Amino acid sequence: MHILIIGGGGREHAIAWSLSRSPQKPHLFITPGNGGTTSIGENVSLDASDHAAVGTFVKTHSIDLVVIGPEQPLVDGLSDYLRDHDVAVVGPSAAAAQLEGSKAFSKAFMQRQGIPTAAFETFTSGQLENALSFVRAEGAPIVVKASGLAAGKGAIVCETLDDAEQAVRSMMEEGSLGSAGSTVVVESFMSGEEASLFVLTDGQDYALLAPAQDHKRIGEGDTGPNTGGMGAYAPAPVMTDALIQEVCELIVEPTLNGMALEGMPYQGILYVGLMITPDGPMVVEYNCRLGDPETQVVLPLMDADAVDVFKAMALGGIKNVRIGTFPGAAACVVLASGGYPGAYEKGKAISGAQGIDSETTVVFHAGTSTTPDGLRTSGGRVLAVTARAATLAQALEEVYRGTSQITFEGVQLRRDIGKKGLNRGV
Repeated sequence: MHILIIGGGGREHAIAWSLSRSPQKPHLFITPGNGGTTSIGENVSLDASDHAAVGTFVKTHSIDLVVIGPEQPLVDGLSDYLRDHDVAVVGPSAAAAQLEGSKAFSKAFMQRQGIPTAAFETFTSGQLENALSFVRAEGAPIVVKASGLAAGKGAIVCETLDDAEQAVRSMMEEGSLGSAGSTVVVESFMSGEEASLFVLTDGQDYALLAPAQDHKRIGEGDTGPNTGGMGAYAPAPVMTDALIQEVCELIVEPTLNGMALEGMPYQGILYVGLMITPDGPMVVEYNCRLGDPETQVVLPLMDADAVDVFKAMALGGIKNVRIGTFPGAAACVVLASGGYPGAYEKGKAISGAQGIDSETTVVFHAGTSTTPDGLRTSGGRVLAVTARAATLAQALEEVYRGTSQITFEGVQLRRDIGKKGLNRGV
């Protein structure tokens, strides 16, 4: 079997790793891939925005399945193009991917379908003063979100009125996030604990992966600006079996049913970002793909043949695939470039990343590239060390043992990943 994976981050390395462990031994192509995917597949150069070029590669190399990792190709309609050419693909249609691609769309959808989420108002280009007036009337804390895709950095939790006004002006007046921030969603602040739930669906039925908890802020104690994610662990103990069932009944099933009723059946992977509030679970956001770095913990915990799982999402029959969860816990910690999530330099030599991998510990690459001089940094988030163990404490011990062996100039990481889980005694 030949499988093409679209993307080059830690998520795609984890997907490739998971597929490579299948007894079906698929031949993997990853585009563009990274310095880590070369060991388990073949990195190829393709422009994912050139749908015809992707289609030609699929035909020429007899690709049986395409897995689209990032959100941008999904929002741009790559899955639609491939399905129109009879290619099996994991990823929702462009219409369904609006759940992530447009916060304005997703909030209005939740409102129509009665799905619990924070109260909100949407402001489009030319409504700057309206947005500022709304913020002043609501007060702080309050959340300002760019409606469009902003690489995980478009949601700003504003503790003060001045912060909120600056966030609105930055997006709508100064264009800090480009077209992504031309439409802004301003919503009420939700208090509680966040969690991530991943839904695997073939458009008819669905299955769940272990719930996870991400760490978005750059600094320890959840301080500093948001990033793409500095670490994660699973399962998240806040998500009890009873709470998962409640989320399925109040959120997951109404979402999938609502999308089908509105003519946009959802097929692929749906990320449901949750806030567990005193009033119950509420949706923070949807993503139309696996999260990063949550993928690096939920896939190592997935006890199933990944090829069968991904094929079932693309072709149907997810209810017939046995998808279990390994006992214990998994954790990962991201090693990031100095300066990230702001400006950072690339090309720093990486040492110590080899020789850590074992049956239960993996170094997933993200912003890396191989050069004649060895492994180098090529992105903001560079590596993620993941471990699976009997307990979260043991998994974290293995992870931090691994991170201590890896060095590159300016490396930064958080040393409090999983603290909430540890405080719950897992």
